[in-house]
Amino acid sequence: MVIKSSVSLREDQHAFAKALVGAGRFPSVSAVLQQGLDLLQQQEADAQADRAALQVLLKQRANGSFISADQLRARLAAQPR
Repeated sequence: MVIKSSVSLREDQHAFAKALVGAGRFPSVSAVLQQGLDLLQQQEADAQADRAALQVLLKQRANGSFISADQLRARLAAQPR
């Protein structure tokens, strides 16, 4: 379903969208805006997935075992360079 909506663009945004239409990349300015919103929607979904993965990692780390600073230094010193 397509819903008609009125939007305001800056002159440079409108010129850019019209140039994309003129170059044949999109059939209309509306299609340019729809693509932009689709990209923003995907970007937001990706960011939410990243945040969720980070929360899981932080929770795993918080529930895991910890080592002292001296133990960490010893482990780092034992690694081949």
